[in-house]
Amino acid sequence: MKKIVLCVLIIIVNAAFLYSQETNKNFKWPENKKAAVCLTFDDGQDSHLDNAIPLLDRFNMKATFYCPGNKEAVHNRISEWKKIVENGHELGNHSLFHPCDGKLFDWVRPEYDLNNYSLEQIRMELYTANTLFKAIDGKTDRTYGYPCSNFKVQGDTTYVEVVKELFSAARSDGPIPNSMENIDTNFMPSWCVESHTGKELIAYVIEAKEKGTIATFMFHSVGGGYLNVSNEALQELLVYLKENEQDYWVDTFFNVTKYISSQDIVTTE
Repeated sequence: MKKIVLCVLIIIVNAAFLYSQETNKNFKWPENKKAAVCLTFDDGQDSHLDNAIPLLDRFNMKATFYCPGNKEAVHNRISEWKKIVENGHELGNHSLFHPCDGKLFDWVRPEYDLNNYSLEQIRMELYTANTLFKAIDGKTDRTYGYPCSNFKVQGDTTYVEVVKELFSAARSDGPIPNSMENIDTNFMPSWCVESHTGKELIAYVIEAKEKGTIATFMFHSVGGGYLNVSNEALQELLVYLKENEQDYWVDTFFNVTKYISSQDIVTTE
């Protein structure tokens, strides 16, 4: 009996694998690339402008920067954020005040605790942030990065529908997709990097290449700070991607998700 059950499980697993392979045969990345890579940076930090941008520009790679509207680095360096968009990077919406679930993170102030937010409050905050960023870069379409990857207000009410109304796509967290079928561009997975080595970053994109899907990084501080990635580790990743650019499509989250949404094999529902 155990052998029969084991055989059935093997058949199911193999069938699922073959179905996934067939699905990815029908999905083609531009220029016959084997995977997409999105480099996203959270919280609108000075280190993004001082450390990440020079590295990215050196290798001519475009990234997405999710900025909360109340950050000092946004207030003090508006012209620089405008310039990075002119150079092909994306200025993404990360809300005005970076609201998160106070039950999960003890550093969240009560006024920015999603448990105290209504749907209308989060909608107006995101809409106002869009207005701010439009004043900086002139863009009317952009993507959203869920702060702390939290997506519920008042305990258990999701605000994903609000995000769908205001943005072309959105990034949360989660593992690399096994298939491009039914990818939800309003709730894309990503990996939160924290003191990982260049080799670990490279291993992440190799996994996406093997699956034929997408690797999205969620970086925070660059070159020192919280949830940090070192300049050396980031550079090691960029060198690898440049040396293997025949395999990887590296672009902004906006451009990659726009392409994904245009494919018949996926859905944004």
